Amino acid sequence: MVLTEDRTKKPPTRTVRRLGRPDRAARSRGGQRFLLIGLLLASVYSLFPVWWLIVAATKDRTGLYQSNGLWFSGMHLWDNLQQLFTYDDGIFLRWTANSLLYAGVGSLGGTLIALATGYGLARFDFPGRRLVFACVVGSFLIPIALLTLPLYLMFSEIGLVDTPWAMLIPCLINPFSVYLAKVYTESAIPFELLEAARIDGAGELRIFFSIVLRMMTTGGATVFLLAFVNTWNAFFLPLTVLRGEENWTLNLGLYNWSGKRLESGVDLTSLVLTGALMSIIPMAIMMVAMRRYWRTGVTLGALK
Repeated sequence: MVLTEDRTKKPPTRTVRRLGRPDRAARSRGGQRFLLIGLLLASVYSLFPVWWLIVAATKDRTGLYQSNGLWFSGMHLWDNLQQLFTYDDGIFLRWTANSLLYAGVGSLGGTLIALATGYGLARFDFPGRRLVFACVVGSFLIPIALLTLPLYLMFSEIGLVDTPWAMLIPCLINPFSVYLAKVYTESAIPFELLEAARIDGAGELRIFFSIVLRMMTTGGATVFLLAFVNTWNAFFLPLTVLRGEENWTLNLGLYNWSGKRLESGVDLTSLVLTGALMSIIPMAIMMVAMRRYWRTGVTLGALK
């Protein structure tokens, strides 16, 4: 008997499923996890040196070189602070006062000049206005290190080297602050308000000091904070224009202490690390005190 194949029988069919769009909620959760992991890694990367500095500032000289660098080995922070504030007749306090003078007074004056200049560029039309703004933008693209030598030669001619003015004058002129002030003025100061003040008989100086400055509080605080941090962390400029240690900044003084181990064999590493930890405190206080201003200021570009 011969078996014949039933050719009329159809092969089994497979069900094909059409892929739909991914769930928006699932995509959102995936993006949030990715962002959270990235922020966590960035936070660890940023806080790791601070943790090491805190741990190192609590150790004596023996523990600094012979113990684990990421964990405590005895609590000698108070002894280190006493040595820091009394070494060389308390020169560390003098350096701290100098840094506060240069960063505080210089940044305050520079902020006032930047706000006035930015307001003038944003709300006054005069010949060469675009050229002036182009020069401002081009000048803040030049690294400050390239301007240090010309500043030193100019201050040498007029006798300002090794004086506080050699640090204060450069702090008064900051093209990037002028740019920020101009951008903030264009978004925060309406033309109609200025015209109404002029119609009421107010002069330009009164308008600026009575109206414009009050409305630019957030922008001014952001400019001041950026200038303060930049001046506080400055190193190459004070290294060039300051000679006597009574006029040194905090960074320059700690750098000199770190080099004494090679020059005279005196190991001041513990004092350098403790001083570096103390140098963070003024900036932390400034950030906390002005947080409600700079939080608003950093979103200026997005709101515009």
